[in-house]
Amino acid sequence: MKKAIHTDQAPQAVGPYSQAIQIGDVTYASGQLGLVPETGQLAEGLEEQTKQAFANIKAVLAAAGLAMDDIVKVTVLLADINDFEAVNTIYADQFSQPYPARSAFAVKDLPKGGLVEIEVIAVKSDN
Repeated sequence: MKKAIHTDQAPQAVGPYSQAIQIGDVTYASGQLGLVPETGQLAEGLEEQTKQAFANIKAVLAAAGLAMDDIVKVTVLLADINDFEAVNTIYADQFSQPYPARSAFAVKDLPKGGLVEIEVIAVKSDN
């Protein structure tokens, strides 16, 4: 059975979608921009948007009873592929081995003029 995950600790959806959907032990989290939940505005600059996107992911996962170590797949969307290294540096601080699988793409535009969007799939572990 599919369960919608919601928290006020992450930005509200900017369209007709859930922050995350949980089916059994698997949680599919929608892409998170670097939106500050309290203001609904993007954080200033690439690095701050990336850090905020991860903070938002952590909040959504916490609402689902999960943590960063439960993430098995990450998709990173960049407004500019030249930002890959800067985002990768921040990304590396978010995870420990074994690292989740990952894809990273440059896209033409992101919602609200964001510079980075990150989505994850997490699986509840038996740890």
